[in-house]
Amino acid sequence: MKPAQFDYVVAESVDAAVAALAEGGGEAKIIAGGQSLVPMLNFRLLRPSVLIDINRISGLACITERENAIGVGALVRHHQLETSPVMARHLPVLSHAMTHVAHLAIRNRGTIGGSLSHADPAAELPMMALLLDAELHVASPAGRRTVAAQDFFLGALTVDLAADELVTEIVFPKLPPRTGWGFLEVARRGGDFALAAAAATLTVSAGEITQARIAMIGAGETARRATEAEALLIGRALEPALLDAVMHAARTGIEPSTDLHASADYRRRLVGVLVSRALTAAWRRALGEGA
Repeated sequence: MKPAQFDYVVAESVDAAVAALAEGGGEAKIIAGGQSLVPMLNFRLLRPSVLIDINRISGLACITERENAIGVGALVRHHQLETSPVMARHLPVLSHAMTHVAHLAIRNRGTIGGSLSHADPAAELPMMALLLDAELHVASPAGRRTVAAQDFFLGALTVDLAADELVTEIVFPKLPPRTGWGFLEVARRGGDFALAAAAATLTVSAGEITQARIAMIGAGETARRATEAEALLIGRALEPALLDAVMHAARTGIEPSTDLHASADYRRRLVGVLVSRALTAAWRRALGEGA
């Protein structure tokens, strides 16, 4: 199929892009990589009156190291995150997760801002934004604001983003010293959407966990943090009995769906196993034992 007719605008600045969004009156869409948008246009699931191309806006395609955080422009491509030395040094779990995103051709075009704004329930980036306590910087004709990842994702394909707002940057805090990480995903074939995935970070001091973060997909309409499971880990060493308790907490705190790919029960069991394995890998890396 072909998309319905639309106007096309090239924005040279963030201000020009958000002004065009406002002028579109809710009928305008941003296009950058187009890896999610174009298929929806072709199937006429979306019929915008105007597409606003932001690829020429300078400064949105940079990865910037700061004292305590990494700034990622909205036009940074998945493959840039995957191959960035800065990301590998400070946020290796994010670099590794990007290798699981679709196929290389898609990772070369798909943008970080686009993936987060689209908020597909099976996408890796929303889960990583939650895991790493990212902040999203948003621009509109009224000004700029910052929203935490935990408040940004509202539901399947639904985010805290008004029709005249544009994500411009995502800021990821650097991981503390002695932090290990783990990431696991299950898909039917390489490059397919995940049936479920889990990622974890553990910060360890004197043999005890001082900070724990667990995020999951395949657990509901959005990526989720396993906060109750995280709380069980604080002040303890990762031992088999504790791991079983954490796995149980992760499973009972989610609401997976049944579809043609997998049942809710299968996804619940799968999420528990992946959380357990991600935590084991994170524990070993935190102790300097590798994964």
